[in-house]
Parts: sequence; structure tokens; C-alpha cells
Amino acid sequence: MTYFLLVIWFVLLIKWADFLVDGAGSVAKKFGISSLVIGLTVVAFGTSAPEFVVSFVSLLDGKSDLAISNVVGSNIANIALILWITALIYHIKMPQSTVKKEVPFAILISFVLLLLLSDVIFWFGESNILSRIDGIILLIFFWYFLYYSYSISKNTSEQDKEEIPLLPIWKSIIFVIGWLSGLIYGWNMVVENAVQIAQSFGLSNAFIGVTIIAIGTSLPELASSVVAALKKNTDMALGWIIWSNIFNILWILGFSSLFKNLESYPGVTADLLVMLFSVTLVMIFAFTGKKFIIGKLQWSILIILYFSYIWYLISQI
Repeated sequence: MTYFLLVIWFVLLIKWADFLVDGAGSVAKKFGISSLVIGLTVVAFGTSAPEFVVSFVSLLDGKSDLAISNVVGSNIANIALILWITALIYHIKMPQSTVKKEVPFAILISFVLLLLLSDVIFWFGESNILSRIDGIILLIFFWYFLYYSYSISKNTSEQDKEEIPLLPIWKSIIFVIGWLSGLIYGWNMVVENAVQIAQSFGLSNAFIGVTIIAIGTSLPELASSVVAALKKNTDMALGWIIWSNIFNILWILGFSSLFKNLESYPGVTADLLVMLFSVTLVMIFAFTGKKFIIGKLQWSILIILYFSYIWYLISQI
């Protein structure tokens, strides 16, 4: 029954995330916000909603290791697993603006998170903790990124804009508030069922967070990217994934750590190094093989990386 409920909640929550994106996108468009920025920020917010709820609910339940491992594992899955699946369907075109701006920023904040969560190695601490001060640092980066998002909306030409459905304002508000409430309740159920599974197999919360829950919370990104690949419009897929990863680190961990220090878990440094390496690979891919294209060779490297990472996690049990 626990396995069944976990699958059911995953399916329902992906659909809830779709409603959240449609509703928030419609509200944003009514206020004259650029469609390109809506297509990136709103989708990033919407697809990061599951990670946010899992991390926040886990924090309130005293499982901060699950909160951190979910974000790190989801970011790795977004790059190594979802980009592989997307490129398997149709090669991924990498917009130069994304490669020159968003990807380097994602590399930077991944490195910053590694530093902030390496108290034992770099700061001579007794344990690796994401403190409130660390959270403020992440949120400063986040507000800078929002400002950057606003600035690019000023320089967006009409042909680059993505169509966002315009809904009645009352329906948009219901979609945002109602379905966000559903997300919060649903992901609470997902956490409870996932923890029960982990405990039945003697697995740690961190392991279940960086694998099963991480893949589950990455399903909205997967759905968006697969649809883009089927339409042969993969240039936006990379943007969604990179922006989602940025939101996961800066918004989710930054906001959550304001309420309570996030205590990490053994092996977090290795996971963070894999996360940093995976996003760095995207930059390398941009200038190897066919320039600004993720093709067969690149996606082969991605899937080898991901399964090697999973094998390493299993060997540590």
C-alpha cells in the first residue's frame, strides 16, 4: 500500500504543478511581465515547487538531511538524467545566452553551496550545517538572479516570447492557491511514504532523498523537457533545467535555512562535487563536438555519470 500511495501521489502532484504554472503564468502576463521571463521563471518556480515542499516539510519534521539531499539529488537528476532522456529524443540546442550567463551562474552557486556546506573541511566546524547566515547569502544571490530575470525581460524581442495561456483572474488565483495547497499536502504524504520505505529497507533519509524523492520531484522538469523534445524545440529545455537548478539551491535552501539550521548528512561533500561536476559538463559540452549541441556522445557521458553515481551511493549503504 505504501508503494502504491507513493506512485499515486507522484502522478497527482505532477498535474498539480501544471495547474500552478498555468495559473501563475497567467497572473504574471496580466501584469505585463515578458513571456520569455514567464516561460523561465514561472516554469522554474512551478517545477521547483515539489522540491520546495519536500524540503520545507522535511525541515518542519526534523529531517533536514532529507531537505538537503532532495535538492542536491534533484539537481543531479535534472542534468545527468533528464538532459540524457531529452537528448535521446532530439538533440538539445544550447542557446548562447544560456551558456554564457545562466550556466556559469549555476556553476558559481553550486560551488558556493559546496563551500557553505563544507564546515568540517574549510571552516574547522564540528559538522556540516547550512546556517541562517548561509541562507541569507543564498537569498542575496537569489534576489540578484531575479533582478537579472527582470533585466532580460526589457531586451526580449517579440519572436523570442513564449505563449502563455491567459486565464480569468479568478481562475488564475484559484489555480495558484488551491493547487499550491494540494502540493503542500501531497508532498507531505510523499515524504511520509518515502521515509517508511527507507526505514523498511534500513536506508537513511539522505539516501532516499537523493535518489527516489529526487527523481520524483524532477518529474515536472522531465515532462516539460520531453514535450519540448517531441516538438523539436529543445533550446528552451536547457533553460528550464538550469533555471530550476538555480531556484532549487538559492530559493529552497536559502528560504528553508532562515527558519532553522539545516544539519547535513555524511557523504554530502561527494554529492555536492557530483552536482558541481554535472553542471560544469554542460559548459564543456557547449564547446566540444558540435558547438552548442548536446548530441549522442554527450548524452552517453551524462547517463554513464548518473548510473555511476547511483552505483556509488548503493555501494556506500
